[in-house]
Amino acid sequence: MKRKHFLQSMLPAGLLLTDGLHAGTDEQWLAEPYHPPYLKDGDTIGITSPAGYITEKEIQPAIQQIESWGFNVKIGSSIGKRDFTFGGTDEERRADFQQLIDDPKVKAILCARGGYGFVRIIDQLDFSKMKAHPKWMIGFSDITVLHSHLNRNFGIASIHSKMCNSFPDDWSKAEPIQIETILSIRDALKGVQMKYTAPANEKNRLGEATGTLVGGNLKTLESLAGSKSDLRTTNKILFVEDTGEYLYSIDRMFWNLKRSDKLDHLAGLIIGGFKIKASEDAAEEFGKNLYEIVMEKIPDCTYPVCFDFPVGHQKNNYALKCGMKHKLQVTTNGSTLTEIR
Repeated sequence: MKRKHFLQSMLPAGLLLTDGLHAGTDEQWLAEPYHPPYLKDGDTIGITSPAGYITEKEIQPAIQQIESWGFNVKIGSSIGKRDFTFGGTDEERRADFQQLIDDPKVKAILCARGGYGFVRIIDQLDFSKMKAHPKWMIGFSDITVLHSHLNRNFGIASIHSKMCNSFPDDWSKAEPIQIETILSIRDALKGVQMKYTAPANEKNRLGEATGTLVGGNLKTLESLAGSKSDLRTTNKILFVEDTGEYLYSIDRMFWNLKRSDKLDHLAGLIIGGFKIKASEDAAEEFGKNLYEIVMEKIPDCTYPVCFDFPVGHQKNNYALKCGMKHKLQVTTNGSTLTEIR
């Protein structure tokens, strides 16, 4: 028996080798993506602010919903702390996140909000206990740093989703799409097999693909290029989204993906929500739209491409299981993304 297969046979079903020899070479050695245990009633979710500042009052709607799902909540020490725009100093945010990683009673960690700040602490975090006892990490936007780092170094799945600052104050008055997307977090945590749909778009490239789902905020992914958290995308389904960027900036970010070989060998490409910032000077307007920006980078690629997918800085931002295998189907009638079991 080969050494790798022998060692894997000594581990619990689905658990992956995550020692230092293998970190950072996921597409070479990961036989199957590994997900943390799904949550059951009575399990505890920790809430922390590894990026922007938020108050304990502001996270109360999220706490109420999480408890209604049958989970307990542990409020991290960074909640309510403030250091300018951050949820406490770098050390305070790092220490809080580390404590939640190391607490065996905490089965998942929900980031309270995004903003900016995770990249300032990611290299100071010790994931050794996380490797031995993985737990779900939840969030999006700036939290793309964490999703990418976990996928690149440990092959551990995580949940790209709304955070505490997106939970409505009054659930009874929430829009159906708010309720549905937030409940998708619960479903993902409890192990529901996820399936998503997107409307037909004439700009889509039709086709079918299977691969591990990776991605997140495009600007954040660009900033991780060349770092220990940089994504590897070969044979994977990549999803991207962004907000508040000029078209020329989006073009630059896609050139970054192109020039770093992240687009050439994908299984599939998903374009989520993009809130484009209008040019301040009409004379300086960029001459290409989002569709043209994307498609000109991949003229020789044959994999399916889906636009208008329900993920991003928008109300229809569903929970996605990063690091898990999915099937993408893009047809003339619309697109579907289905988690594979």
